[in-house]
Amino acid sequence: MSRDRSRRGLRRRGRNTLIAASLTALSVTASGCVVVHGEREVLPAATRAEAARALTRFTDAYNKADQAFDRSLDADHVTGALADIDGARLKAGHVNSPSGNANHTSLELTDAKFTIPKKAGWPRWFVADAKGNLGGNARWLLVFTRHDLGEPWKVAYLTLLAPGDVPEFKKDGDGFAETVPADSAHLAVPPAGLSKAYARYLQSGGKTFANGRDTSGWRADRAKQAKKPGLVRQYIDEPLTHGDYAPLALRTVDGGALVFFTTHHYEKRTAAAGTSVPTPNKDVQALTKGEIKQSLTLEIVSNEAALDPAGSGPVSVLGQVQGLTAAQAE
Repeated sequence: MSRDRSRRGLRRRGRNTLIAASLTALSVTASGCVVVHGEREVLPAATRAEAARALTRFTDAYNKADQAFDRSLDADHVTGALADIDGARLKAGHVNSPSGNANHTSLELTDAKFTIPKKAGWPRWFVADAKGNLGGNARWLLVFTRHDLGEPWKVAYLTLLAPGDVPEFKKDGDGFAETVPADSAHLAVPPAGLSKAYARYLQSGGKTFANGRDTSGWRADRAKQAKKPGLVRQYIDEPLTHGDYAPLALRTVDGGALVFFTTHHYEKRTAAAGTSVPTPNKDVQALTKGEIKQSLTLEIVSNEAALDPAGSGPVSVLGQVQGLTAAQAE
């Protein structure tokens, strides 16, 4: 399958065509946090008041963008995987409803908890964990990050988890969390290697990851869909680790880590001779280049949150949000 049709379109795989029910991003401008020699000193990434303001501004920016189907309204508040996913969702919405989102429901995030690590150097980041009024009873975990005091806080990762799935983080006497180095050798898989390991697992299987919806379940779904009468599906999975796609990890109380990481996927649908690829829904069509005849290649960006145990053992993928970021028809 060709790999040079990249960075275009938006979709969720099979059971979730576009994106997890409300992909959002909000950010907050830098405010109030005093940092002295921040590149060397081990300091909290933000104050709790600053983190709370960041979450409020995130919500406001998301709601404005979602109501207008205008990606420019939250473009300054998202980055990395979430920027790709949310931007594509809004682009598709605008194509199909240029006057705005008639079905808009304002996102409300309540009961917010903030996990703020101490660290030296950039990027600085923290996790907001809040109850959302969209997506059922899920907790919304949003990872805010920035690379300089002059930058606004931007959300790089969004994961929706059941309340009981949010792990307990290791904290010091002042209530601040501990980051885990990307190259840590004390975990089953170093955070820097999780994206590559997950992509390899999706292709070949193995025991690196525990069974679950987003591991063995996804592989089983693919196997069922791979060959159907008149239609063949092929898959490519790639790591995505540069810049704001880099993994971020927090130490848990058991010595392991919750790791946020990104992967990149392609699905090519090819119709048998004399037939054509089934027409996808209007959101996918809005992001498709070319005329759908013999094949359709979907490009997907996905962000995962996984429990990476200390020492050894399978990694558990707790949650995944993904969206189609491009499609090419032939």
